[in-house]
Amino acid sequence: MIGQKEAESAFLEAWAAGRLHHAWLLAGPQGMGKAAFAGRAARFLVTHGKENNGGAPLTFADPGDAAAGRLVDAGNHPEILTLARAPKEKSKELARNITIDQVRQMIRRLHLSLSLGEWRVIIVDAVDDLETDGANALLKTLEEPPAQTLFLLVSHSPGRLLPTIRSRCRTLRFQPVERDVMQSWLHAKRPMLDAAEVRAIAGAAGGVPGKALALIDSDVAAMEKKLLAIATSGDPGNRLREALAREVGGTSNRERLELVIDIVPGLLTRIARERPITEIAPVLAQWDRVQRTVRDAIRGSYDGAMVGFEIGNCLAELAPREGTR
Repeated sequence: MIGQKEAESAFLEAWAAGRLHHAWLLAGPQGMGKAAFAGRAARFLVTHGKENNGGAPLTFADPGDAAAGRLVDAGNHPEILTLARAPKEKSKELARNITIDQVRQMIRRLHLSLSLGEWRVIIVDAVDDLETDGANALLKTLEEPPAQTLFLLVSHSPGRLLPTIRSRCRTLRFQPVERDVMQSWLHAKRPMLDAAEVRAIAGAAGGVPGKALALIDSDVAAMEKKLLAIATSGDPGNRLREALAREVGGTSNRERLELVIDIVPGLLTRIARERPITEIAPVLAQWDRVQRTVRDAIRGSYDGAMVGFEIGNCLAELAPREGTR
């Protein structure tokens, strides 16, 4: 968890004051740490009392009751229930949705008395994955929640949820992490990365910690160097663009194409910052062109080689012209 101090503070302040809302919607892009937040909040509640009663301010790191904490760490605490997509039968793949049967099973548990501690916590990860019937069943429970039961609903697309579900929740929005905070975190987490790699990963991640971790093994710095060479030289013979198209073309190279798509916005931002204000307009124009290319590719056949070459064309347009080098 990085960069989400405000969310943690808001939750703990409500708990300390005895005004903890029964349902919290954890909203933001995938990879922001919402599920990790839900897990830490659940652990805190089942290892502490109902409220702080005027004691010293606490954080999620406070261990609380040791015995309850050991049960949480072992994944065996009876009062933490998690709803998530289940593995398909005889397969490692996950089901498409959280089913109505899973929701009904959870609701039956809510009718039982607490067996340990003063809180029961229901984590739904993600509430976006609920079947329609499951969403309606959850809504009825949110409308008449059992005492001392807290719902933590993880949502990557809160705008797609039933408005009535959103209205029953207090929303915590998880904002992108600032770049300097992300770079410090990456350096601490992966000290073997050099400064160029850390900068490239932080730029490509767009403030999303989960994406940054996924990019660590993707050789981001090397790809950024290739793209920057096109923007610097203009690639007059198309050699660099053709090589890029080959590298990201075909279904087997889809991850490398997605890496390029992730890197380019941060690279264009960096180029814009390094240029005089009178030369920023062409960079913004190519930014728009890249976005259109990606949108058109997603709507169409998604020819990776074509997308890669066109992104290369956008970057080549930014090369200094003769007489301005």
